[in-house]
Amino acid sequence: MSDPTPTIDAALVEALIREQYSHFAHLPLAAIDGGWDHRSFRLGADLSVRLPSAEPYAAQVEREHRWLPFLATHLDIPIPHPVALGAPSPIFPWRWAIRTWLAGVPASREPLGESIAFATDVGQFLRRLQTVAPQAGITPGDDNFHRGGPLSHYADEAAAALTHFSDPIERRRCESVLAQALASADLTTPCWLHGDLLPGNLLVARDRLVGVIDFGLMAVGNPACDLMIAWSYFKGAARAAFFDAAGADRAMIARGRGWALWKAVIIIAGVTPRPPAEIAWARAMLDAVLAA
Repeated sequence: MSDPTPTIDAALVEALIREQYSHFAHLPLAAIDGGWDHRSFRLGADLSVRLPSAEPYAAQVEREHRWLPFLATHLDIPIPHPVALGAPSPIFPWRWAIRTWLAGVPASREPLGESIAFATDVGQFLRRLQTVAPQAGITPGDDNFHRGGPLSHYADEAAAALTHFSDPIERRRCESVLAQALASADLTTPCWLHGDLLPGNLLVARDRLVGVIDFGLMAVGNPACDLMIAWSYFKGAARAAFFDAAGADRAMIARGRGWALWKAVIIIAGVTPRPPAEIAWARAMLDAVLAA
């Protein structure tokens, strides 16, 4: 195909299903809002379709297909289960996936940032995930954007982003947070991590966690990156409850704070172009990091 990044819309997905899994072709298809690395669609009542939005994200499809069934047997919160793995096609160059649909509303649409019960649910999920036996072959690297690897991998990128900040006092405060994160002792035994624990990937019903999706960045490594949600979503006592439930010690919190700062400053500085709503989200997360 001539265009390496095709437009991912319902027509494309319907064509792929007809081409490779025609027994699902009669099911209604609806696009799901949100998602940067992937585009998602609901297929019928019980299935979802997930496609990488560009080549850098393509490896995540097989990562999830291989490891989601293994993790599901060890977790007490539902996660998607692979149903089919689509092949590259003349109309779409990468693998794509059909998975089970999980009920629930994304936490990004719910005002649960101060809910101690929900924060505890999320922390307990992480702690349970971290107890699953580590497996070989799923270490942090380019294919998961080094989530679970050392924060130092992104130190230069964060420092470069900070040169775009016009307020010298804020810039120095950010540099101090980053330095503390890089200096914190990393004594954590490598364990499973989600890698992209955003509110939009947490499903809620009756104000409690009922599902977790989007494991494309998962790995076995250092779980500090999974703490970013503490500053991007949780507030006050809920943030403390999250740390406690996740078993995060002071050093891990310092590293997590560094991860949150990195993510915020590269978005604010425009290192990767993002829509205004996401820039506002990053600004709020940075304010929370600096206020901590």
